[in-house]
Amino acid sequence: MTPARWGEYPNFTKAEFDCKHTGENQMKHEFMLKLVTLRLRYGKPLRVTSGYRDVTHPAEARKSISGAHSHGVAADFALQGADAYRVLELAFALGFTGIGIQQKGDGRFIHLDIHTDFPRIWSY
Repeated sequence: MTPARWGEYPNFTKAEFDCKHTGENQMKHEFMLKLVTLRLRYGKPLRVTSGYRDVTHPAEARKSISGAHSHGVAADFALQGADAYRVLELAFALGFTGIGIQQKGDGRFIHLDIHTDFPRIWSY
């Protein structure tokens, strides 16, 4: 996969996807293009809560194998209710292969990734 080409993704900025621990950003172009399509079809802003995560980021460092965020092919978005449902519909249609759903309590979000070739769906 090729590195992201910042400036080519309407409605998204590099800063939104920078690692909150190190400031690094190794998002992949193919993933960002998929997000652009999602955003255009959704027709509303998407607030990124987590994009790239360096392997030293606390959420990645706890894992035995680094996750999709550390490969630059995942992001989490603050979404709930009907908005979450609509984004999930679009994500399935667009072929996102990793979909995580947190819709309880505070901090509700949807995780989307393209880390593997086979679909995975989970709840937090």
